Amino acid sequence: MKNEMLALILAGGQGTRLGKLTQNIAKPAVQFGGRYRIIDFALSNCANSGINNVGVITQYQPLVLNSHIGNGSAWGLDGVDSGATILQPYSATEGNRWFQGTSHAIYQNIDYIDSLNPEYVLILSGDHIYKMDYDEMLQTHKDNLASLTVAVIDVPLKEASRFGIMNTDSNDRIVEFEEKPAHPKSTKASMGIYIFNWARLRTMLIDAEKNNVEMSDFGQHVIPAYLDGGERVYTYNFQGYWKDVGTIESLWEANMEYIAVDNALDSRDRSWKIYSKNLIAPPNFITADATVKDSLVVDGCFVAGTVEHSILSTNVQVKEGAEIKDSFIMSGVKIGVGAKITRAIIGEGAIISDGVVIDGTGQVQVVGYNETVGVPNEN
Repeated sequence: MKNEMLALILAGGQGTRLGKLTQNIAKPAVQFGGRYRIIDFALSNCANSGINNVGVITQYQPLVLNSHIGNGSAWGLDGVDSGATILQPYSATEGNRWFQGTSHAIYQNIDYIDSLNPEYVLILSGDHIYKMDYDEMLQTHKDNLASLTVAVIDVPLKEASRFGIMNTDSNDRIVEFEEKPAHPKSTKASMGIYIFNWARLRTMLIDAEKNNVEMSDFGQHVIPAYLDGGERVYTYNFQGYWKDVGTIESLWEANMEYIAVDNALDSRDRSWKIYSKNLIAPPNFITADATVKDSLVVDGCFVAGTVEHSILSTNVQVKEGAEIKDSFIMSGVKIGVGAKITRAIIGEGAIISDGVVIDGTGQVQVVGYNETVGVPNEN
């Protein structure tokens, strides 16, 4: 794409609906699928789409996220004409520049964007699981002579009230935007993925700031302003797997769906790889008495118990007699002798002591990062 488009990933969300899992890290840094963190999908989509420069806008608990992204080398974004840049709030002569919303975060980073002088800016969320060719979306944007293109996905009518809904004409031009409507007129749900002509968006954000006009959020302010102003705003209709993993239930569901050999994400497609910064670990070891069925087991694991339809991330230990079913176990977890875990998410570095029972049959259960459940056996 000849560096004509700059990607900006909004990765500063606190993710309060994920409870214990985001007490100490940003939501995009939460682990997924045994080898990944959620932000890996947006970054990998950029790399596979030929986007060479990516700005990652962070705010809440960014340490793990910053360390994970580094200089972008895991995604091939460390070349002479490419890069992954962490963009955080900072102090200036006019005061602290905390991000007040999605579009306000873009406004606060105008200097960075101008330094790369893109014709288009691609705005992404850092907390969705999906594969998308952004080059195809850009081509649709150009074909429509659009000022703004919004990626949408068709959702069941009964769920449409949970999303921002785009109502369009027969040419996919957006004529009306409804934020979580009680009675939706269509099923085209916004994915929070936008392509803007940078010159126009830049002017709008600067003018709004000068005139004290509220323009801090894309959904609430920018998109309605574009529609009211008669801008050419179109949809890009995405066909494929997409999951907003903003809740415990949706994160668990996405991980369970990922286990299937023919999963809808098509994770084994070598032509569109999902890249990540992976931990270096020895091969996993499964004892003669262990049982592992329909599960993903990543490097460094020691398994002496029973694992069924579950994901064991890097360096997980499952001791003798332990039973794990329908669960996502993050890296570095230790599961004691005879422990039983069903339908749960266990956070990084947690310790599940001998004999502990965690049963999420009625509601998915969560153990937080480095949390100890029960009394650990010192031996």
